[in-house]
Amino acid sequence: MKFMEKLEARWKKSDSLVCVGLDPDLDRIPAHLISGKDPIFAFLREIIKATADLVCAYKPQIAFFSGQGAEDQLQLTMNYLSEHHPRIPVILDAKRGDIGSTATMYAREIFDHYGADAVTLNPYLGGDSLNPFLERSEKGVFILCRTSNPGAADLQNLDSNGRKLYLRVAEKVASEWNRYGNAGLVAGATYPQELGEIRSVVGDLPLLVPGIGAQGGDIGEVMRAGLDSNGEGLIINSSRGVLYAGKDEGFAQAARLQTEKLRRDINRHR
Repeated sequence: MKFMEKLEARWKKSDSLVCVGLDPDLDRIPAHLISGKDPIFAFLREIIKATADLVCAYKPQIAFFSGQGAEDQLQLTMNYLSEHHPRIPVILDAKRGDIGSTATMYAREIFDHYGADAVTLNPYLGGDSLNPFLERSEKGVFILCRTSNPGAADLQNLDSNGRKLYLRVAEKVASEWNRYGNAGLVAGATYPQELGEIRSVVGDLPLLVPGIGAQGGDIGEVMRAGLDSNGEGLIINSSRGVLYAGKDEGFAQAARLQTEKLRRDINRHR
């Protein structure tokens, strides 16, 4: 099943636009797991068990594994998702961006080595840096457009022949870069007006929306601005708000309750 088909099926099956971001931090993992084998994987496995029926996707952030020397535990997590929840799309948040043979190797890393269904990419180097990923037509590619961080405007809001640069990116994605029908965009929840502008440019392409929860994005504004013509089209990510909703032995149940609340709040605006 191609990524876009898998995502659409999951939206309907789960009745959810919630994506749980898997950003494990050893300093915040419950103490009773730290002394055990593969504590990051053990933590995420329980989070996944507790939330799998409530989500449309999972989004592991690669830096939280490689930065802690835990690439092997990322592989364990990816293998667990593939074996136990093969119908849930997994977006590996890697924000890769390079050219030529380097980009080809990054595509192998993401799709072949880790087995991700989709990836996030930085378009700053242009279309040829995206091609090795886009050419994997069965996989999804989410291209950074208007991100949720405060400094995003430094470049993304620059004028480009009378159009802001992020809207030029949206136009490129919707036309030239979506030739295989597998492209989406990253648009932050903290800028709902810009999110709406992006939706008006790209039609029903899926939008991966970080910035809900700890970063302060408003669910109602995101829904009003971002839903597609089918009342779907959004992958609304929460990471820290779910992962660290609870402490100690009750952390997984707290994560489930927080995910249920987020799904309920989102669906109230659909």
